Amino acid sequence: MRVWIAVAAAALAIPAVASAGTVFLLDGRGWGHGVGMSQWGAEGYARHGFDYKQILAHYYPETHIGIARPRDVRVLLVQSKPSVRIGSTAPFLVVDARGRKLHLPARAVVVDKRFMLHHVRLAQPLRFVAGAQPLEVDLAAYRGDVVVKAKPDGLMAVNVLPLDRYLRGVVPWEAPTGWHEQTYEAQAIAARSYTLATLKPSEDFDLYPDERSQMYGGVAAERTETNLAIGATAGQVLVWRDRIVAGYYFSSSGGRTSSVHDAWPRAHQVPYLVSVSDPYDYISPHHVWPTQVLSAAKVASVLGVSGIRDIQVLYNSSGRARAVRVLTAHGWRQFPGATVRTKFDLGSTDFDLHAMEIDDPGRALFGQRVHVTGYVRGLGRARLQQLTDAGWVTVRHVRISPTGRFDLSLRATRTTEFRLAYNGLAGDPVGLQVAPRVLVSADGARLHARVSPALPLRVERLTNRRWRAVASARGVFDRSLRPGSYRITVRGSSRYAGEISAPVAVHSA
Repeated sequence: MRVWIAVAAAALAIPAVASAGTVFLLDGRGWGHGVGMSQWGAEGYARHGFDYKQILAHYYPETHIGIARPRDVRVLLVQSKPSVRIGSTAPFLVVDARGRKLHLPARAVVVDKRFMLHHVRLAQPLRFVAGAQPLEVDLAAYRGDVVVKAKPDGLMAVNVLPLDRYLRGVVPWEAPTGWHEQTYEAQAIAARSYTLATLKPSEDFDLYPDERSQMYGGVAAERTETNLAIGATAGQVLVWRDRIVAGYYFSSSGGRTSSVHDAWPRAHQVPYLVSVSDPYDYISPHHVWPTQVLSAAKVASVLGVSGIRDIQVLYNSSGRARAVRVLTAHGWRQFPGATVRTKFDLGSTDFDLHAMEIDDPGRALFGQRVHVTGYVRGLGRARLQQLTDAGWVTVRHVRISPTGRFDLSLRATRTTEFRLAYNGLAGDPVGLQVAPRVLVSADGARLHARVSPALPLRVERLTNRRWRAVASARGVFDRSLRPGSYRITVRGSSRYAGEISAPVAVHSA
């Protein structure tokens, strides 16, 4: 039997190790790094009547629209490959580093060691120049030229093209079909600004074709409505103090964007990349995530720790997770919020971790008052549920103390399980073993026994150092027996644990 003693200090104590009934509820919002313009939020603004200049002014405060001169950009297409397939449906041209030209018919060529040996007079790098039709690199079409250069680890292919031709392959892949034209125009200016602010003249290329820079799909990505937006905003960029700024953008904010320093602590804080409210992001499918229920064992496995007692989120000035503190048997460990985001595959660092714990109630006797205890952090009123023949039933709403602890007194009536539930979610169950209450006494030769509830019982007598059954009854036994040592045994079942009484001595009459 487990005895529960409630004292004031217990309410403040943290369990030595998270119990089987401990779960952590992860809630979160948004998708992406959170810096600059929220694309879903921008679409929300456009649907509420804001034009692209107002949208940009909100997400990039203290900037204004300026005009930049046209120029070419260089986008990495292929890296560290032994060969590159380049072709076109129209004749095209190869120009080497010395200006020599090689005319090629409308077909594909494989640029590799054999190609270089066959055209040994061509000095690298080689620039493939399109004719009447775009060039294709590994079957994907791109505007502009393609420069192929041999590197120690293989061939590199870089697409060189005018900035706005590049944007034609970016904006449609960064903004979904069917959005407002003002959103496309805001996206075009943000992407143009980001491109010009992040050029790398001293490197082999300026931009990656993926999320490391901007998503770039070449000709296959182009759409009429986004081409029109790029044309309508030709040359327009975001400017702060006569300098083109990196127009960072992302998918969804969850209601508030992040400052650049909060997202990337090594970045210098600037007034145009600060945290701002994002009231119309609610249209995003990622505005609020479905709550995840994480067991302590799951968290421990993902983070590579053991003996988890508690988890706390530390927030930055943008209201996002700067770090996550994990209390283990060896003390506190801290993980950067970005690391936790990656390990749990989360949409952003805008998340919260709440906790529900129900302590193991152990074992009790029938009719005994049992204290069901635990704690709830960061949630509203949870519910205590009990497993019955009809399924899980709410038996009590939990009242939380200022420390987060709760203590509910219930009468033990049968073996069962308890769990905590919040909204449509539930934690792991813990079991309560209920044993029958067995009262045994002897009055001379008479043995008295009562079992509550009235269950089948067996009377056993110690004979030759072994307990042997001598009688049975249900609920009550009251008979004279020959002298000896006796005990009462109640077999266990799904409803009640087994119980064996202490032995009593029966004497002669």
